[in-house]
Amino acid sequence: MIYREAGDFKTTYAADTQTFPIKLDRMGYYATLLAAFLVVPFVINDYWANAILVPFLIYAIASIGLNILTGYCGQVSLGTGGFMAVGAYACYKLMTAFPEVSILVHIVLAGGVTAAVGVLFGLPSLRIKGFYLAVATLAAQFFLVWLFNRVPWFYNYSASGQISAPERSVAGIIVTGPNTEPWAQYMICLVFLVALALIARNLTRGMQGRQWMAIRDMDIAAEIIGVNPLRAKLTAFAVSSFYIGIAGALFFSVYLGAVEVGEAFGIQKSFLVLFMIIIGGLGSIFGSFAGAAFLVVLPVVLKVVGADILGWPTDLVAHLQLVIVGGLIMAFLILEPHGLAQLWRLAKEKLRLWPFPH
Repeated sequence: MIYREAGDFKTTYAADTQTFPIKLDRMGYYATLLAAFLVVPFVINDYWANAILVPFLIYAIASIGLNILTGYCGQVSLGTGGFMAVGAYACYKLMTAFPEVSILVHIVLAGGVTAAVGVLFGLPSLRIKGFYLAVATLAAQFFLVWLFNRVPWFYNYSASGQISAPERSVAGIIVTGPNTEPWAQYMICLVFLVALALIARNLTRGMQGRQWMAIRDMDIAAEIIGVNPLRAKLTAFAVSSFYIGIAGALFFSVYLGAVEVGEAFGIQKSFLVLFMIIIGGLGSIFGSFAGAAFLVVLPVVLKVVGADILGWPTDLVAHLQLVIVGGLIMAFLILEPHGLAQLWRLAKEKLRLWPFPH
C-alpha cells in the first residue's frame, strides 16, 4: 500500500519513458532537490561540509564520469586520479593566468582540457581492451602524476611544489580561498552535480548511450550494425574525462584549496572512485550517487562508532574500513554485480507487489 502505480496513467510516449515515470518517484526526486537547495544551505556547518556533503558531491561527479566510461561503454580505467589532477592543475593555471574570468568558466574549461587529455590516452582502446586497457590507463595515472611533480611550470615554480587556489567569487560570494563559507562550497558543487547528472542521464538514454552500451556488450556486433567503434570509444573517454576533470577542479579549488599532486591524486584516488561505481552499480547514474555516498559516509560512521564511542585506536578503525570495503567489493562482484542500484530496484519491486506473494 506504500508504493503503487494505481491511477498513474500515461497518455504519451514521452511521459511513459521519462526518467521517473512513477508519480511517487517524481515527488521524492523534487522533494530531494528542494531540500538540497533550500534547506541544507541554511543548516550546514564546517563539519558537515568538509566531512560529508562537499566530498560526496565531488566524488559523485567523478563516479558518474567513470561510470560512463566503464559502466556504460565497458572501457576499464585506472587513471581517474591522474585525470582529476589534470582538471585541478588546468583550473589552477587558468585561475592564475586569467584572474578576471569567472571561476565557473575556469572549472568548465578545466573539464575541457581534461577531455582532450582523456581522448589522447583513450586512443589505445581502439586496439586493446580489458586487462591491457586497464594497464594502459594505469600507466597514464603514473605518468600524469610524475609530470605534474617534475615540471615546475605546472605549479608556477613554487618552492613547495604545492598549488593553492586564489580567492575567487561568484556574484559577490567567495567560493574559493580560505574565507569561503561552507554553504558557498556546498552550493557551487551542488549546481555542478545537478547539471552534470541531468546531462549524463540524457546522454545515456539517447543514441550516444545506446552506442556505448552496444560497444560494451559486444563490440564486433556493434560495428556490424553500424556503430563506429572509434567514435563511440573516444566520445566515452572525452565525456568521462570531462566529468572527472570538473571533479578534480572542484576538489582542488573549492574543497581543499591547496594540493600536492602525489598526495591528493595518487593511485588510491583512482581505486576509490572505481570502488564507488562497483559498490554503487555499474551502468547506473543512481549507482554513482549511492556508491559515492556509501564510501564517503563509511569512514565518518566508523570513526564516530569505533573511535569516539567504543574507544578503538584510530589505526584499527582505518584498517577495519579497508576490510569492510574489500569484503563488500567481493560480495557485490559475486552476489550482486549491479551493486546498490540493483538492490534499490529490487526493494521498489517488492514494495509495488506487497503484500502479495512474489
